[in-house]
Amino acid sequence: MQLRSAARRRAVPAAVGSLLALSLLTAPSADAQPAGTRQTGGGLPSRAVPQSRPMTVAEARTDAYLRSLRSRPMRLRGFFVSLPKGGDLHNHLSGAVSTEYLIKLAAEDGLCVETATLTAVAPPCGPGTRPAADARTDRAFHDALVRAWSMEDFPPGGNGHDHFFDTFGKFGEVTWRHRGKLLAQVADHVAGQNQFYLETMVTPASDGAKQLAAEVGWDSDLAALHRKLVAGGKLDKLVAAARKEADDGDAEFRATERCGTRKARPGCRLTVRWISQASRGSAPERVFTQLALGLRLAERDPRFVAVNLVQPEDGDVALRDYSLQMHMVRYLRGQYPKAHVTLHAGELWPGLVKPKDLRFHIEEAVDVARTERVGHGVDLVHEDGWRSTARTMAARQVAVEVPFTSNAQILGVKGADHPFTTYRRYGVPIVLATDDPGVSRIDISHEYQYAATTYGLSYAELKDLARASLQYAFLPGASLWQGNPTTTGYRVVPACRGERPGLPVRTRACQLLLSRSPKAELEWRQEAAFAAFERTHARAMR
Repeated sequence: MQLRSAARRRAVPAAVGSLLALSLLTAPSADAQPAGTRQTGGGLPSRAVPQSRPMTVAEARTDAYLRSLRSRPMRLRGFFVSLPKGGDLHNHLSGAVSTEYLIKLAAEDGLCVETATLTAVAPPCGPGTRPAADARTDRAFHDALVRAWSMEDFPPGGNGHDHFFDTFGKFGEVTWRHRGKLLAQVADHVAGQNQFYLETMVTPASDGAKQLAAEVGWDSDLAALHRKLVAGGKLDKLVAAARKEADDGDAEFRATERCGTRKARPGCRLTVRWISQASRGSAPERVFTQLALGLRLAERDPRFVAVNLVQPEDGDVALRDYSLQMHMVRYLRGQYPKAHVTLHAGELWPGLVKPKDLRFHIEEAVDVARTERVGHGVDLVHEDGWRSTARTMAARQVAVEVPFTSNAQILGVKGADHPFTTYRRYGVPIVLATDDPGVSRIDISHEYQYAATTYGLSYAELKDLARASLQYAFLPGASLWQGNPTTTGYRVVPACRGERPGLPVRTRACQLLLSRSPKAELEWRQEAAFAAFERTHARAMR
């Protein structure tokens, strides 16, 4: 999803209610393939991931407990909230904050709201506007803002795509002012969802990048364009500005969360990394500048780990320049090999774009841009070489980030139409994510519960989805897991084999791994949380 409004031209049913009111009956799994292309089992790759794996005794008892809750909605919800769920790897900070908190900040900042569009604007409040603070006492106005700034009460069958993306322009005047406060609210929520890690997207040094792009202009010779950006330290000045923004945001975050005090809030314990956004709907020189800035940042500041292209993939400029942007990423990856890349790709569906635009986006993200993760990937089976792309993703462990609710709200895609099962059968790593949970009015527990109830997943399969969200995170260090866990299973590396999560680590080799690798350390923490979770729920089935 993305952070600026876009007046869109095609309507796609939102299918909101069907996701927000989850079915408690498991639905049969089915490959999401267009008519006439459905495969038989013989067409599947030889190393497809199994639909289930052997469970330990504790896992089997926890799975039995989960199945006993299928007709008890409140208890089922509690199970998924308490389930350890790794990290959220696809999260836009401005869209992750609760709408009510945005309204509160707008009031505190003395902002105004255009009465015709319900868009927040800077003061003073002239004709056609009213103070955002009115929402404190005028419930009807407050509720109207909630509906305008989120998917709350959005009617099924409406144009969810346009409404979803338009929300960002309506509350944008609020979000740019308070990165630290926004992160504080989101971090508290993520920690409260029993997650350990967050990668969230922001647009660093946005104004400076826009100015620098205009200064250097466009040059189809990408090497020459990069030299112009670097010359005279221009790009390094942007990096310094972005780091200063991050410093200021960190200070606001720590003050808001009271980190380092006895009253520290839960978000202080969360490991957070930033992903730099580039706006794919912008002019080529601006997209290139934002990408170069984000990748340079990721190599020079450990708080930043990657870049991503955002804004609607079906926008006119985004469609026109898609292949060009993939080549931009490919070139810049060669200049910044230590930085990571994840790309929104395949957030499309028939009827939203012309058929020719459904044929190659995921393939080019994987094969041209060499992305390490794919965001959404919904139109997979509509691409010309989708089977080859899926096999490549599996072989290279290119994970797909799946936010079920936003896929339904924006594209109208859910259930058997969603390629979730197809990705699983081809052995592609999958991580569940929220995208813009504030706009969507959901949380990560909702997404896990939807996966379990819609696709009939066992507890062991849910556990491995949570493991994947740390395995494929852009955290430094070696993994706790051996080989390719999506296809061979989550097997502990020899250094920690025989150790029991939740108990003191006995061997020097395992101690060294956990002390030297932030990734392995977080994965070990999650395994300890799983052990405690299983003890609690296994007792209920004895």
